[in-house]
Amino acid sequence: MMKDTYLLKSKQVMQMAGVAVVAGVLMAGCASTSAPTEQMAVSRAAVSNAMSAGGNQYAPVQFRSASEKLEAAERAMAAKDYELALRLAEQAEVDAKLSAEMARSAKAQKAADALQEDIRVLRQEIERLSK
Repeated sequence: MMKDTYLLKSKQVMQMAGVAVVAGVLMAGCASTSAPTEQMAVSRAAVSNAMSAGGNQYAPVQFRSASEKLEAAERAMAAKDYELALRLAEQAEVDAKLSAEMARSAKAQKAADALQEDIRVLRQEIERLSK
């Protein structure tokens, strides 16, 4: 009988320990995500950089997307929906970087086209003078 009581208590302790472990895991999984302040700052800087690079002029669709996602991330931060804010801020950063690179590429292409035109004009001038 004493052995049965010991086994019963031992079993109850094991069950309680199991419940405690499961509860701990569930609580850790439900813990709120901290505010993505660092990502928000990075995204703001990326949008600002894209604006400086001319993204709003040379890649307006991508720039607008970055700006809208950043605004939505800021609204999510205000609503304390940090997971959504993080996701939107990351997307805004990527869109802003794409916009900036597209702007730089368009500017470089424009400069290359201008150089080609200058070369063409110089060749015409050389031809005219050599006759």
